[in-house]
Amino acid sequence: MRPIWEGSLSFGLILIPVKLYKATVERKPIFHFVGKDDLCPVKYVKVCKFTGEEIPFDKIARTYEYRKGEQILLDDKDFKKAYKKRSENIEILEFTGLNEIDLKLFEQPYYLEPAKGAAKVYSLLREALKKTGKAGIAKFVLHNLEHLGVLMVDEDILILNQIRFSTEIRTHENIQIPLPENMNEKELDTAIMLIDQLTMPFNSNDFLDTYSEEIKKAIEEKAKTGKFSVKPDEPTPKPGKVLDLMEKLKLSLEEAKKKKNVS
Repeated sequence: MRPIWEGSLSFGLILIPVKLYKATVERKPIFHFVGKDDLCPVKYVKVCKFTGEEIPFDKIARTYEYRKGEQILLDDKDFKKAYKKRSENIEILEFTGLNEIDLKLFEQPYYLEPAKGAAKVYSLLREALKKTGKAGIAKFVLHNLEHLGVLMVDEDILILNQIRFSTEIRTHENIQIPLPENMNEKELDTAIMLIDQLTMPFNSNDFLDTYSEEIKKAIEEKAKTGKFSVKPDEPTPKPGKVLDLMEKLKLSLEEAKKKKNVS
C-alpha cells in the first residue's frame, strides 16, 4: 500500500512527520462501455467545444469565471500560493469530544503512519487522545482542495477522518416532515418492543455487500453458459391481505423473537 500524501501533523509547536494512506477500497465492479451492436469499446476524451479536436491531458488547464464571460487562468503555482504551508501540513486547530461532532459530516477515513524517527511523538499523541477521549479538529489540503478533518484513535493507529464543512450540508426545511398526530400509544409501545427485540451490539463484519456478490455470480454464470441465469433467493412477495399497523407490528415482533431464539 502506497501513501497518497507525505507531510507533517502539527499541534502547538509539535510536528509529527507522517504518511497518509486511504483507509477504504472501491467495492463496485469495474464495467467497460461498449457499443450495443458491434461491442466496439467506448472511450471518453477531452475535446475542444469549438473545434471538436482532442486535447491532451498535459495541455489542459483550469480557469475560474469570476465575472460573466470573463475567466482567470490558474496553474499549479497559484494553488500552491493559495494554500502556502498548509499543503504540507495537517494542522490540528483544537480538540473536542467525539460526541460533539455531527455524524452526517463524516466522509472519508485515512490512516496515518509515522515517518522515520517520529514513532515516539506519534505514540505520545495517540495515548494522550486515548486517555482524554478527545479528537483533534484539523485542516489539510489534498488534491488542491482544503478539507476539514477529525483526528482520532482506532485501536493503535491514528485515523484522520475527512469531514464535510457545515456549508456542504443542505437544510431540510423544504422537506415535508409528518407531525406525531393521531399517535396510538399501544402502537408506539409495540414499536418500542420491536426495536428492543432487534437491538444488539453493532459489528460491521456482520453486514456484507450482497448486491456486488450477486453481480459477480451473474458475471461468472454468464461466462460459463452465456446466459444470464441468476435466480433471486426468495420470490417477490405478492399483494395479499391488507393488515393494519398494529397487526404488522405484532407479526414483526413475533418474527424478531423467533430469529433471536434461533441465533
